[in-house]
Amino acid sequence: YTSGCIGVSLTGDIEARTMVAQGAKPVGGVYRIVTAPADSSIGAIMLDENSSEPDDNGETENDDDDEEAGMDKKELRKQMYAKARMPKPVLAEANFLMKTLSDDDQGFMKRALLVGIDSGGAMGRTPNELERLSKGEGHAFSVYQVASASMKDGSVTLPLGTPVQKGGRMRFFVREGTYAREEVSALWNGYKKQAFEETFATDNSFVPTGCIVIPTLDRGSKLFGGATGPTKTSAANFESRQVCEFLPGVPSVSGFYSNGVVGPLNGNIYESEDKNGLFRSMCHGSASNYVVFGSKTKRPIYKAAAQKKQIEEVTIASAMSSNFSANEKVPRDSDGELIVKRREIHSGRALSVATVEWSVAENIAVPSSALEGFMWDKETEVDRFRERVPLSNLVSQVTQSRTDLTAPQPRNWIKNVLQSTSSSNGFVIIPECKRSEPTSGSLRKRYDVSKLASDFESAGVEAFSVNCDAVLFGGSQEDITVARKACPDAPILASDLILYPYQLYKLSLAGADAVNLVAGALSSKDLVYLTKIAKSIGMQCVVSVTSQVQLQKVVDTLNAESIVALVLSNRNLEDFAFDDSGEQALGMLSSQAITRFREKFGSDLPVLVEGRVGLIEKDHDVCGYIQALKENGASGAIIGEALAVSSNDFKEVLSLLSGKK
Repeated sequence: YTSGCIGVSLTGDIEARTMVAQGAKPVGGVYRIVTAPADSSIGAIMLDENSSEPDDNGETENDDDDEEAGMDKKELRKQMYAKARMPKPVLAEANFLMKTLSDDDQGFMKRALLVGIDSGGAMGRTPNELERLSKGEGHAFSVYQVASASMKDGSVTLPLGTPVQKGGRMRFFVREGTYAREEVSALWNGYKKQAFEETFATDNSFVPTGCIVIPTLDRGSKLFGGATGPTKTSAANFESRQVCEFLPGVPSVSGFYSNGVVGPLNGNIYESEDKNGLFRSMCHGSASNYVVFGSKTKRPIYKAAAQKKQIEEVTIASAMSSNFSANEKVPRDSDGELIVKRREIHSGRALSVATVEWSVAENIAVPSSALEGFMWDKETEVDRFRERVPLSNLVSQVTQSRTDLTAPQPRNWIKNVLQSTSSSNGFVIIPECKRSEPTSGSLRKRYDVSKLASDFESAGVEAFSVNCDAVLFGGSQEDITVARKACPDAPILASDLILYPYQLYKLSLAGADAVNLVAGALSSKDLVYLTKIAKSIGMQCVVSVTSQVQLQKVVDTLNAESIVALVLSNRNLEDFAFDDSGEQALGMLSSQAITRFREKFGSDLPVLVEGRVGLIEKDHDVCGYIQALKENGASGAIIGEALAVSSNDFKEVLSLLSGKK
């Protein structure tokens, strides 16, 4: 069957309680609905002063906006609050609110507009949504996605049947992984609190004997595996692990993914009735439904003695093997390197259509490491590019651009790096434009490539890097074009996971002057092939390694003219986390492999380090680690995150890290 609905009817000695996690984070204040021109439509809204107050501690303004830099922050917040108190169309208020949000929240609101309608009786409740859930009071707002909007009057229409009333309350929401995890935990904390209070209030308290978890397809690792969340494997099991943690005595926890769930937002299924005796159920297109079952007559849970003993033995065995099970999951070769495979295109994969994901094959391959998953996603990305623009078209464009004097031509990236090295006491800092990190999320509230590149130019930067990967780092190839226009005199190193020549041609057209190749993701044959293609179109190559084995592969595979620099990375390709001690790069700098590298490629070829440089401390000083790198032969470092989190002047940070101060 390719379509349909699954329903289960349960009768007899059974009681069920349900909770729904909406995964939606409230943003902005609470509004009153001033006009409701039609059923399920909202025309104008105004701030509800009884439920919203100006936030004197929140960051509502754009920290990077020069026009607001001189304005008193507290006064600015008061002005914004005063504007929100005037009746305005919903779309106008949404656009106004969007300017105060982070890049990630802005991006979501541009894709989908979520509106929460007051579910009733929440006026005197705790204003904080998570605190309310943890107290067992349930959701204050039922969240809906806007079905349509009128650009003429700024009104919005919610799904048919949405209870919209003039004078009611509403709020804007966005979906965000960190908040979704906190919401699930708060829901179950509220459930435990209610169960605890019920135990003391009555002798006939509810005893759970089973639980079904029904999440929609956009949850799991897609939602909980965000930048600041757990690893992809544990993210996929996040909700079931939460259920097991809060219901440790329940022997049966099961469930399945679906395209939607139908049920009441809060409460007992059999008691969730409105004044007309009907169920207050609704269809949730993006949510998780938790249904806890129990016996009405409080019959004891059946557990066979043999089964119980088996469970205990498995638990003990699992605990004893927990120290080494993680290493067994990720395949490695005899040298300790990750074994990565290209995507198996015939094994099936998930297809996304708008906001719904459809699984079109049963045998969907699962990546064994973060690098392998990154490679598969990148291959899918390149496939989609090829469908729109074939490789032959790109080759023709690059060839034509080389003869067009008005088109941007490749520049000598390494020449400028060497010039900076000589003028910075032998250790150059190469700044990087990077939107986010897989392990720490967005690096800035506002990511403005043009402004960053202008800052680089003002600080006298002669060469820099732009991370243009869209899969893990949130970048785009357009970032290179924007950065080149904003800082025309400094050549650009494009940082991306390069697997195909197709990507090199696209980067060349975008304006990149050099490209960074990840040795751990490429075979020796691919490494040679890509460096030759890059050289043929005038781009310089830098190779990034994370181990001595990869470094030796570079020595054995490439000739001295293939690359212009080497990057030693502190990143762990298994989970893309960093070595916070920095010993990974230091170990490669003092290895025999680096000695053989310098013998073949020359001692003048720059050896750079990347991965939390400027954040890692040695002897309680970030400059101590940089000094250790310099003493071990490093020529410089590529720094992105340290520049983003520093509150000091950009030029001062560069001078401090390069040793000029």
